[in-house]
Amino acid sequence: MTMQAQIKMVQCLSPAGLHAMAYKEWGDPDNPRVLVCVHGVTRVSDDFDALAAAMSDHYRVICPDVVGRGRSGWLKDPKYYWVPQYVSDMVTLIARLDVPEVDWFGTSMGALIGMGLAALPDTPIRKMVMNDVGPALNFQALSRIGSYIGEDMRFDSFQQGRDYIRTISAPFGPHTDQEWDKLAADVLRQTADGRWRRHYDVSLALPFKVMTEESAQQGEAALWAAYDAVQCPVLLVRGSESDLLTRETAQQMTTRGPHAQLVELPGIGHAPTFMHEDQIALARQFFLE
Repeated sequence: MTMQAQIKMVQCLSPAGLHAMAYKEWGDPDNPRVLVCVHGVTRVSDDFDALAAAMSDHYRVICPDVVGRGRSGWLKDPKYYWVPQYVSDMVTLIARLDVPEVDWFGTSMGALIGMGLAALPDTPIRKMVMNDVGPALNFQALSRIGSYIGEDMRFDSFQQGRDYIRTISAPFGPHTDQEWDKLAADVLRQTADGRWRRHYDVSLALPFKVMTEESAQQGEAALWAAYDAVQCPVLLVRGSESDLLTRETAQQMTTRGPHAQLVELPGIGHAPTFMHEDQIALARQFFLE
């Protein structure tokens, strides 16, 4: 029988001070095989409940709430809401786990964090799944993301919030009503006045808002350099309708750096949720083969 997840905390450091990062731990806490699963920019650790439960027979599965999201604390200075700080936090988390190596599953932002860590000499990452993201940065797309995540939207009822989450998350692909309820419940919290809001620090948008086309180009060059430095096996998953990871970039990732193995999922955009058995089977086969 699969253990239920435990919620734990680890203290991390940014240039602005200390902050707490929450994580969910599934499976045997003494298992030396560890799988770290990291979510997208406005999502949370609960996204991986189905995947973590399925993998916890072989792994101790660790699902953090990246700082500024979910159960984790918020940064005192929002300019540090960016991949280098997140990589630093993950190094602290892995030190807490006290294991020499981990496997990594990252969705969107979570995959960029994994890529940043996997590119470093003496990285602890053994194998990595990159879910629907690559080193190419689209300035217009990032600007849209910045404006969207910076809106402190409030909803009069959970149902209203759920309908909004379902609308903006339509690219996730087909899900049941029950699955949409969970996807919404994971990221909505009720406020003191009885209304509902998305469960993250809206200041996450700051690094997106100050980005220029020039800085986006510099960032893309740095990301490609990081990708080219990755040496571990990589499975790249792309939603066939994704507007964030283009087919051209995905194909380029199969011929550069770690020469990723590419799988495309039909009828899905950004990003596959890995809530369904067929998607979970892809990750399971890659990690356990």
